[in-house]
Amino acid sequence: MKFMATTPPIPAPVPAPTPPSWDEGGSVVLERRTQKTQPPQMYQVVMLNDDYTPMEFVVVVLQEFFNKDREAATQIMLKIHLDGKGVCGVYTRDVAATKVDQVLEAAHKAGHPLQCLSEPVE
Repeated sequence: MKFMATTPPIPAPVPAPTPPSWDEGGSVVLERRTQKTQPPQMYQVVMLNDDYTPMEFVVVVLQEFFNKDREAATQIMLKIHLDGKGVCGVYTRDVAATKVDQVLEAAHKAGHPLQCLSEPVE
């Protein structure tokens, strides 16, 4: 079914450009501005030491959720054990929150009180 308009639509009035936006040849000159976007705020995933979670479990979590090899995972686990906390990785906010949730869920399922958090990188 086709409908025909009885009168053609009236085009909206176009404001006349200001004189500086026209060049000498009569064409419009647009100024190009490069837009710079800021990189996203990064967050570090920090694992906290406790006296009950086995060291081997921490190494396995680092390998599984943070893609660390055995040696790097062991070094991070020792830093956590000796310093009380250690950085597992640096990610964007959403990825860091997901990593924290994965670690906490794995620790809960295994019955360990392992704590993990994310904090902004300064």
